[in-house]
Amino acid sequence: MKKKINSRLVGIALLAVLATVIGITIIYYSLFQKQVRSDLEISAKLLKDTHYFESVNIDTDEIDLSTDMRELRVTWIEADGTVLYDNDATAKNLKNHLDRPEIREAFSRGTGASVRRSDTMNQSTFYYAVLLNNGTVLRVATNAKSLWSVFLSAAPVAALIILVIISICVVLSHVLTKQLLRPIEMMANHLEDSEYETPYKELEPFANMIRSQHADILAAAKARQDFTANVSHELKTPLTAISGYAELLEGGLIPEEKRQHFCREIRKNADRLLSLITDIIRLSELDRSEREPSFEPLDLNEVVGECMEALRENARQRDVRLVFDGTTCLIRGNRDMLKELTENLVQNAIRYNNRGGRVKVTVKKDPEPVLIVKDTGIGIPASEQKRVFERFYRVDKSRSKATGGTGLGLAIVKHIVELHDASIELDSAPGVGTTITVFF
Repeated sequence: MKKKINSRLVGIALLAVLATVIGITIIYYSLFQKQVRSDLEISAKLLKDTHYFESVNIDTDEIDLSTDMRELRVTWIEADGTVLYDNDATAKNLKNHLDRPEIREAFSRGTGASVRRSDTMNQSTFYYAVLLNNGTVLRVATNAKSLWSVFLSAAPVAALIILVIISICVVLSHVLTKQLLRPIEMMANHLEDSEYETPYKELEPFANMIRSQHADILAAAKARQDFTANVSHELKTPLTAISGYAELLEGGLIPEEKRQHFCREIRKNADRLLSLITDIIRLSELDRSEREPSFEPLDLNEVVGECMEALRENARQRDVRLVFDGTTCLIRGNRDMLKELTENLVQNAIRYNNRGGRVKVTVKKDPEPVLIVKDTGIGIPASEQKRVFERFYRVDKSRSKATGGTGLGLAIVKHIVELHDASIELDSAPGVGTTITVFF
């Protein structure tokens, strides 16, 4: 960044100097041309005012201005264009001048001027002609450098100025770059300090975004760390139980009448371990899925109805009554994910219900499609409600483990809801029950 700022500042300075040199040269040359024309005009009028070339008896052979006016060429032209006198050449050898623009203009308007450039000599010749009282034209001319010649003559000085200015700009740009970047470097060192004031107002949105992303990264890292610790703990519990029961059985320390009980415990913990692994794999798939899930038009009522039929036996075994009230609700969604969402919600409602309790599942338009799962279970305290969608979080840990809960069901539900651009609300009270509503 410093190199870019330095190089661009030097480049801007170089362009500025070049543009200034070219601009000043053009302006100077324009003023120079005006001055040359003005001098020629004055010279021509002075010669006219002498009436020297208007004498009737003048002998052109006796006119000699070559020594008096070396820088000024004087030409006297007859009305028919014949050159009567020229102080720089023999008049008889000169062609007719009636075709010259300044001569024609002088005969028609009284005065005339023109500039003719010589590319080979890098010079320009300025002409000014004036009509005399006797009908002849007196023309004066002088040579001057062309614009390119003037520019080349100024080039060495311009190059020296450019080198000096570039040297100064290099030093200044280095100093300015340090001054510009020092507050940014200070801000980078205090990025985690939300009270640190941003040195430049233009950087406030950038600094806020960086702080937000930094906070998100730290939160994600902590969540991942917590998740790893929770996974280790959750997997360790059933594995320890299985290992302990198996060791007792292997050592023959268990009476025959209790062997069946230990086998059931091993199977129960193995099932729990399998459920944990399945849910962990599912969460990982939802987390790292880079492709959008395939959505299709489907009837939410039909998907939920299929899940209800599959879960009736589970509810019956736990002495919980399932009630389903649904109407046709067309949405775009992923059928498998919506089944998974419904199964997790209804299984939780059954698992944390009371004997003889009820779970009512409703699908309706209000005015958009909604899925409502309401139970008469143990309920959730207000202080715990914000955390129920966290991974491995359980309100009643002992009951959850006893009923086979992994603590990941609602975390999966939250993922699926977000993937469907839906929202979820929870309303619960201890001893009354819980209502979870998903708005599509």
